[in-house]
Amino acid sequence: MPETSRSPSPAFQPRFTLSLLYLFGFFLLYCLLLVAPELGAVVEPASPEEEAMKQTAAEVTRRAFRPRLPVAFIGAILTVLAGAHFGFLPGLRPR
Repeated sequence: MPETSRSPSPAFQPRFTLSLLYLFGFFLLYCLLLVAPELGAVVEPASPEEEAMKQTAAEVTRRAFRPRLPVAFIGAILTVLAGAHFGFLPGLRPR
């Protein structure tokens, strides 16, 4: 019997999904790193009342996050692009 030559089926490579997961992960990491020093002030007790402390924490968080979100997002995009280009991120290595 002659063997029929079959072309190998393409391997599943979820590059786009991995890129999104890396982007989300680096975005959260950069947000944490950029905002952590500002949130350190919330840990110090501002008043004995719990409600006042919650309001203070919410205000500090809002003031800390808003100006730094674009920086964290751009940093995450650049990290994923550089990692994919230079082959540092598993699953996104160049072929």
